Amino acid sequence: MRDAVTNLIQNYDSSGRYLDRNALDTLKSYYDTGLARVQAAGVVNANAASIVKQAGLRLFEEIPELIRPGGNAYTTRRYAACLRDMDYYLRYATYALVAGSMDVLDERVLQGLRETYNSLGVPIGPTVSGIQIMKEIVKEEMASAGIEDTTFLDQPFDHMTRELSEQDL
Repeated sequence: MRDAVTNLIQNYDSSGRYLDRNALDTLKSYYDTGLARVQAAGVVNANAASIVKQAGLRLFEEIPELIRPGGNAYTTRRYAACLRDMDYYLRYATYALVAGSMDVLDERVLQGLRETYNSLGVPIGPTVSGIQIMKEIVKEEMASAGIEDTTFLDQPFDHMTRELSEQDL
């Protein structure tokens, strides 16, 4: 897993270039949001169980057929698996937030996920909805914690949903 700094340096090194103005601006932006990223990770860590629970409730309120007989979250085992997966996405989104890089999501979450879900008959649409609901709840938690600049929060959640959605075409 690489962070934003490692990625940037590796890209410039592989092309034999010195860091230019764009690279320095990227580094500045990463470091300027560093404290907020760490604070966000702390807020998520302190509220992870609640975030996942709320996201599950909202998801099943929006798509109630998931918890009805025949739905993908109908049995207790499937319901628990859904919440487990949501917790997994939230945890890795937090890693990506701190790293300022989506590499961890690509390497540890997204590679092979589509195939796994297809083989198990898990629908991608509700998964994407659940990830977006978690993003909304995390932003609400950040506002409650007094963290004003939350623009960086969208990146890992949107990356996961975009990658899953593109693979679903």
